[in-house]
Amino acid sequence: MDMTHGKPWTGRVFIGVSLDGFIARSDGDIGWLTDPPQRQHASINSSHQAESWETFFPSVDHVVMGRGTYEKVSTFEEWPYTGKKVLVLSATMAGQDDRVSVVRTLDEATDALSQGDARQVYIDGGQVIQAFLRHGLIDELTVSHAPVLIGSGIPLFGVLAHDVHLTLRATHAHNGMVHTTYDVTTSCPTDKRN
Repeated sequence: MDMTHGKPWTGRVFIGVSLDGFIARSDGDIGWLTDPPQRQHASINSSHQAESWETFFPSVDHVVMGRGTYEKVSTFEEWPYTGKKVLVLSATMAGQDDRVSVVRTLDEATDALSQGDARQVYIDGGQVIQAFLRHGLIDELTVSHAPVLIGSGIPLFGVLAHDVHLTLRATHAHNGMVHTTYDVTTSCPTDKRN
């Protein structure tokens, strides 16, 4: 199902992954990403810099995340989304945090974004990213590959019914991480999987 018709907002992803494509260990641990060992990496230049957190985050006005991501960021000393409207997509979470609005379904999330003042939407969390991607609701992906293989965990991307084509917009390396920004250009329903 394609829900993009008349979508007044841009769906954007900014996420870090291990080189083997995981966003967290199976238990949700992201220490390999947030507190990596210090190493001396080569300095690599690029004429087109990918999105950085410092430019990306101020440009978004809404955040949509899943319950797992919400539970992780709720443990941080400071709430990282001050000044942003935050939707938590969860079928089971109680709405007891005034900093967020809980939406139960993808349709409810897209309705809330389209009926509100959303323009630039940060989509975060593995399952939420996968759902938005499957429904053609992501316009831009910035993926930062960390120089580590963790072997197993929570994958960034899941099974898709068809290919999703991306166009490379920019890439650069910084502190051993390779940051790449893609525009989601087309999906090809004729490439359906069995």
